[in-house]
Amino acid sequence: MQQDKHPDYHPVVFRDRAAGYAFLTRSTARSEQTIEWDDGETYPVIDVEISSESHPFYTGKARTVDTEGRIARFERRYGEAGAGEAT
Repeated sequence: MQQDKHPDYHPVVFRDRAAGYAFLTRSTARSEQTIEWDDGETYPVIDVEISSESHPFYTGKARTVDTEGRIARFERRYGEAGAGEAT
């Protein structure tokens, strides 16, 4: 690996304000804000809008799309008139 060509890869805390959840990982992201972590060390902190703790897919609160209902509604609205017209 060539020296001085890669960004600084350091520990960073990502904090999800909506869920009150934070996790420590490594990243090249920078921040002026800092936070004291559980281990007593101070790390840069980056606030994120959504994480696995607040995302509907991971929390199980995701809405399922009713594709069968959409198709039936389309057929009721427009009928099946266009089905045999393609030549």
